[in-house]
Amino acid sequence: MAGTLTSSMENYLETIKNLETDKGVVRVKNVAQELKVKMSSVSGALETLVKEGLISHEKYGYIQLTDQGKKLAEAICSRHRTLFRFLTEVLGVDPKTADEDACKMEHAVSPMVLEKLVELVESFSQRKQNWSG
Repeated sequence: MAGTLTSSMENYLETIKNLETDKGVVRVKNVAQELKVKMSSVSGALETLVKEGLISHEKYGYIQLTDQGKKLAEAICSRHRTLFRFLTEVLGVDPKTADEDACKMEHAVSPMVLEKLVELVESFSQRKQNWSG
């Protein structure tokens, strides 16, 4: 089941979702370029994601997220955005570092901690608006 995915597999899902949003269609070559890995590595990862029911992919064809894959990819992207906002807006970390660190952190943070971070970021944003407005 999808709950057993490694952080690497989650990165593949997140990348596929982002590429799908940006380009409309996703090929093995696009994923390899984005993750800076060999196409053979992508092919191996895709086999795992197909077995998990998270993507559909025919050899030499487009990669598509299944409904289950979309839900999981959206959750991963949401964690990334929340962590990125926390790092940049609350801690003042530069965007490049924040993006890299959010990518590392998104796989380890529990749902409870993520919920608390969302509350903190929203509270911080409200206070910041009140101070400047």
